[in-house]
Amino acid sequence: DNKSKMLHKKLYSLEVSFFILISVVQGQHNSNNPYNLNITNTVKDYCHSVALDSSNLLVDLTKTIPDIRLDIRYATENNFTHRKIYSFARAFVRLPVSEALLKVQNELKQQGIGIKIFDAYRPYAATLLFYEIQKDTIYVAAPWKGSRHNRGCSVDLTLVDLKTGEELKMPTSFDTFSEKSWPSYMDLPQKVIQNRQVLIEVMSKHGFTVYPQEWWHFDFQNWENYGLLDIPFEELEKQRS
Repeated sequence: DNKSKMLHKKLYSLEVSFFILISVVQGQHNSNNPYNLNITNTVKDYCHSVALDSSNLLVDLTKTIPDIRLDIRYATENNFTHRKIYSFARAFVRLPVSEALLKVQNELKQQGIGIKIFDAYRPYAATLLFYEIQKDTIYVAAPWKGSRHNRGCSVDLTLVDLKTGEELKMPTSFDTFSEKSWPSYMDLPQKVIQNRQVLIEVMSKHGFTVYPQEWWHFDFQNWENYGLLDIPFEELEKQRS
């Protein structure tokens, strides 16, 4: 009986150790996906999704839209985190989003203006970091849901004069977390309201919806049909070359 009890104790101890080890491994495995979301995080799986449906392709906007300007703030320290989040400046979006933005640019060009992109596709890892820094799901995406930027279906942008490259006057600068950033905020100079309205109207015409708290943020129609991604820019660059 004593030998049997000792054996049971050893087996129990081994079982406990095993489950602790599994928990640690799972914790390490899920550290980049703590909410266990369905996220594509390998190039192989991403390429497979593109092979099944070409609309899943992430397109570099500088390759598809003439005269587009970039000011990718998260590739610099000039953003609300005061950190460089991306290793280099790129603006990727899903193929249908790129096609819609080209129509936006072509229409605006008739007025001598164009679009400048602050951010587009954003790897999920950045969304996790943003929430650690700014725990406010009005201006930062809830990591337990993921961002529409993570789906390659959102863009942060403004308007520029195509000749000078200067930004048109808008209510605030990019990533200003205040009521003044809301598209419904009206205590502004008339010209600023007009500029904001030009942006909202042309984007709406081509399938985008402005985010209620950020005049610069637009989500593309049917964004929910696209999966969350956590593919670094470096890996996407390799696919282009």
